Amino acid sequence: MGKTISCSVLLGLVSCFCLQFGTALDTITPSKSIKDPEFIISQNGIFRLGFFSLANSSNRYVGILYHQISVQTVVWVANRNRPLKDSSGILNISDDGNLVVLNGKTEILWSSNVTNTAPNATTAQLSDLGNLVLSNGDDAGSSLWESFQHPCNVFLQTMKIGVDIKTGRKVELKSWKSIDDPSDGNFSLGFEHFNIPELVIRKDNQLYFRTGPWNGNIFIGIVYMYTVNFDGFDVVADNPQQPYYITYEYSNDFRLIYYELDSQGKFIERRWDADKGNWINRYPSHESDCDVYGICGAFGICDSSKRPICSCLKGFKPRNAEEWSRGNWSSGCFRNTPLQCQRDNNNGSGAGQGDDEFLEMQMMKVPTFPYRSLIVNGDCKDECMKNCSCVAYAYDDGIGCILWSGDLVDVKKLSSLGVDLYIRLPSSELDKGKSRKVIVITTAIAGIVVITISALFLWCRMAKHKGRNKKQKEVKHQICSENIGENSIGVKLQQLPIFNFEELATATNNFNHAEKLGQGGFGPVYKGTLDDGKEIAVKRLSKASVQGLEEFMNEMAVISKLQHRNLVRLFGCCVEGEEKMLVYEYMPNKSLDAFLFDPAKKDVLGWRKRFNIIEGISR
Repeated sequence: MGKTISCSVLLGLVSCFCLQFGTALDTITPSKSIKDPEFIISQNGIFRLGFFSLANSSNRYVGILYHQISVQTVVWVANRNRPLKDSSGILNISDDGNLVVLNGKTEILWSSNVTNTAPNATTAQLSDLGNLVLSNGDDAGSSLWESFQHPCNVFLQTMKIGVDIKTGRKVELKSWKSIDDPSDGNFSLGFEHFNIPELVIRKDNQLYFRTGPWNGNIFIGIVYMYTVNFDGFDVVADNPQQPYYITYEYSNDFRLIYYELDSQGKFIERRWDADKGNWINRYPSHESDCDVYGICGAFGICDSSKRPICSCLKGFKPRNAEEWSRGNWSSGCFRNTPLQCQRDNNNGSGAGQGDDEFLEMQMMKVPTFPYRSLIVNGDCKDECMKNCSCVAYAYDDGIGCILWSGDLVDVKKLSSLGVDLYIRLPSSELDKGKSRKVIVITTAIAGIVVITISALFLWCRMAKHKGRNKKQKEVKHQICSENIGENSIGVKLQQLPIFNFEELATATNNFNHAEKLGQGGFGPVYKGTLDDGKEIAVKRLSKASVQGLEEFMNEMAVISKLQHRNLVRLFGCCVEGEEKMLVYEYMPNKSLDAFLFDPAKKDVLGWRKRFNIIEGISR
């Protein structure tokens, strides 16, 4: 029972503590500070301001977090570059009216750093938008300092990223060093005017990514902005003498959505998915290497669907071919041929318009540093042509004519949509393209003709070969269907190659008498040469021969079964109609009997050699 009462008392104290510091208050005053781990929350409980740590770190920070979700999500950090080393931290309003973070030694680790004429009346209030506002009631209720004017890596709704021309003060995002370290990273995101405003990301103060110009509805260099509804976004940049900025605001149903510049330099939309209990990342600024600013250098074009991704614009060639071959394209490209207007100016003849043309490139992210013309679409080309320094133009319904002079940098081929870009070239470069096109078409037609003829020739040859194989099968069937076809000899003969009559006639020059090697009881023997160059001896059964099919088959059976280096080899046979032929290997030195019975050659074979021959045959 005592334990139950103690627990009830403890819960009551905790509830009172939360009421005082967690729910009842959204404001810090000179008399009301918060100590680690206390916090205040916004009026409707969307955000809280308090102390926190990150994974894999014991450092403590003061920051603004989403309050009603289970995943710790930090949107702003006060002492991002000077963390607390323990839980002794305090957030209060100092005697000079600044909001400060103190450690246990009362050292100031962070301060709002403003001049306050009424410090005792100063308050710091956290709104449901996630904005921490420091004010003192003076200056018609205007704020002294706001966290929205000093953001970290998160772009929240109603926050304004931009530049105040009069004061020169910029409001931009600064990435974290890593996911576990909120100190200043290498990347920043700002809103640049560039004659036509656009969002840019810088890495170590150098351009790293750009969205392309704003046309009143979208940034024309971002593909998904053409198809996704971004009606909540608004850009104010009408008067170059007034502050210009970008902001966005959705309905309350979309309060759990924000944009983050991560530690790798990607600008990402993060939307809370209640079903999954986590944040969903969408629409990253970087989807390929082509999104890196100027990766292909001046007058280069990047196409992520090609390998390599960089190439020179038509009419240009690499400035450093060796570097390009190694995949370093930063040196860019230069013209093959100067513009005709430049040559005319050098010759003192004025701008010649007739010999320069424009190459159309569709679905493009346009280059950086454009300037806007007030003329209508139909005159964009003429406007650019009149000015020899104009090297390209484009047209967008929301912007009008867009012109470029100098180097064209950060040209990218988009997967869809985008803008049509027109590049100024000497007409000779476009003529080269036409000539190449004619050559390609002619070559293609010639290739098709050659392929067609080759295919026809191959088909004829295959048909001929197919007919030959059919004849061979018929011959084998004929041989096997004879009386001896049912015995084992007939089975063996099926394994012999079959020659057709036409093939052997060609090999022997139509059985020319000059090719005749001799005559026997079987018939004449001719020397022949096959298509592959192999020499053969063809024994042709004479119509007058007393030997018939049986003797023919017997000779085939005997010779095919006997294989010896001193015996002639049988290559195959031919049986077509009344023609019956045996095909042997050709013996340039003739047969053994030419040595045994020739009075002049018989001495070449001594009795020892004759014995070896006899012994070899007997084996």
